[in-house]
Amino acid sequence: MKTDTIVLGAGIVGTSVALHLAQRGRSVVLVDRRGPGEETSYGNAGLVERASLYPVAFPRKLSALAEVALGRNPAASYHWGALLRLVPWMFAYWRASAPDRILDYARTMETLLVLSVQEHDRLARAAGATHFFREGGWLKLYRTEAGLDNERSEFPLARRYGLSVREIGIDEALAMEPFLRPVFRGAVIWSDPHSVSSPGGVTQAYAAHFAELGGQVRRGDARSLARLGSGWAVTTEEGSVEAPEVVVALGPWAMDVLRPFGLALPLAVKRGYHMHYHAEGGASLSRPVLDEEGGYVITPTVAGIRLTTGVEFARRDAPKSPVQLEKTEVLARGLFPLGGRAEAEPWMGCRPAFPDMLPVLGPAPGQNGMWLAIGHQHLGFTLGPVSGRLLAEMMTGQTPCADPAPFAAERFG
Repeated sequence: MKTDTIVLGAGIVGTSVALHLAQRGRSVVLVDRRGPGEETSYGNAGLVERASLYPVAFPRKLSALAEVALGRNPAASYHWGALLRLVPWMFAYWRASAPDRILDYARTMETLLVLSVQEHDRLARAAGATHFFREGGWLKLYRTEAGLDNERSEFPLARRYGLSVREIGIDEALAMEPFLRPVFRGAVIWSDPHSVSSPGGVTQAYAAHFAELGGQVRRGDARSLARLGSGWAVTTEEGSVEAPEVVVALGPWAMDVLRPFGLALPLAVKRGYHMHYHAEGGASLSRPVLDEEGGYVITPTVAGIRLTTGVEFARRDAPKSPVQLEKTEVLARGLFPLGGRAEAEPWMGCRPAFPDMLPVLGPAPGQNGMWLAIGHQHLGFTLGPVSGRLLAEMMTGQTPCADPAPFAAERFG
């Protein structure tokens, strides 16, 4: 089979790229070993995080590093066996987390974040997926005054970019979410983000709309990608697919495909876990709630109350070690009346990340006809649609909705 473009990876990013290309008249085949939205795009807190100007940065204070090293910070965990291999990447991550570079990050990411909600809204309306979405922002809770002070430091930059953020007291927080218990000292409501009841369901709806526009979704192994003359070919369960262009949007598996073509990009993974719970006594949430110092998010989903953990540094394919889930579940039960677990075992996924915390969006260096949409770290679900739009505009010769230069792969040399 011949088509205009092969898109490898049917997560929220790859599906959005495929859908945007189809909307621009391209014939596209979307290839994944699983169904759309069944891997990394399934397991997250379901936020369209419009307000995420500050990244999940590497700790700069020795006291914070010590907390992680000693296993006292429930938001971070690590495998000793993976750290040696990660040292160069983590050093680059530490450098990129310097205060002045964080401001550069904010200026760059705002060019995409400013479009994140409206691009999701546009695709959701076209795909009939608006029922998954809710407004109301998200609520951040703080157990200490130091935590609140750190959050307050973000307010000036947020307001400079027109974001709505407000510190509230315990009583107002409990009025918003009456089933929370007052185990926190203060709270902040960020009103601009939206959230969804099923990230995987949204991705599947976008993929279904892609199919309605004539796109094809096929099962196949992206590692079969091969050069075919001036174009590309990949093997699927229904046979070979050929195209002059290919998009690699494989998240944590991207380097499995890119290394054989000589591409050496510093892509690592941050593993994370989630579990769904029943709520006791008819308790409910109306929005995601972050327990900042507890290191977890609880959010209402179609499958129950989802508890999502922080970061685990480990080899991508190492066995599960959900120690963070065990720690944070105890804290979450103190905050909200969680009932029994709704699943037999925790879900684990990998957030693909570059050390400068920016994604790569654009052509692959030295590989004519290959495009990249990878490395969205904690913002894959947020940025999927706008990344898809930006890449599709670049591929079809349209004026890009944002300056693509900061997201070029060439920044890594």
